[in-house]
Amino acid sequence: MKVEKTTLRDVLVLTPKVHGDGRGFFLERYNRSQFLDDTGVDPAFVQDNHSGSTRGVLRGLHYQIRQPQGKLIWAISGEIFDIAVDLRASSPTFGGAAGLRLSAANRRMAWIPPGFAHGFLVLSETAEVMYKATDFYAPEHERTLLWNDPELGIEWPLAEVGEPVLSEKDRKGRTFATAERFE
Repeated sequence: MKVEKTTLRDVLVLTPKVHGDGRGFFLERYNRSQFLDDTGVDPAFVQDNHSGSTRGVLRGLHYQIRQPQGKLIWAISGEIFDIAVDLRASSPTFGGAAGLRLSAANRRMAWIPPGFAHGFLVLSETAEVMYKATDFYAPEHERTLLWNDPELGIEWPLAEVGEPVLSEKDRKGRTFATAERFE
């Protein structure tokens, strides 16, 4: 697996080895020992999630202040613009954001450890996204960071999709200045 660092400390881009022939392809999405060897991280995943969305849907920026989740994310169909925001007050990249394109075509994955807000924007007609999480979903601890807070400086590729489609929860997210953070 190819591992690339991002501008955010501990957030990684992973590209699995793809084995292809006339029949199609095979890849190993996750292998615990290989993941540890390649990244130095040994997450204990407890939950798999799968979402489907249409062009322009923006989900996020979500995090859990208690039971924080590390996430291994990829698109199994379509393309998304995936974002992580560092909410760890002790981190040298605190308040920073990093975005990358994940698609069925590029087969890349993002590793976002606990302590980050996460979200994505669907760039294709439809997209299905899967992610493994290191802790269980806990709605009572879920928080939403305002997706378009100018302080974050996220350059969402809205020119490709137009006005984003948001849930009420995401529309009412908190600004970075008022958001709960991790120590």
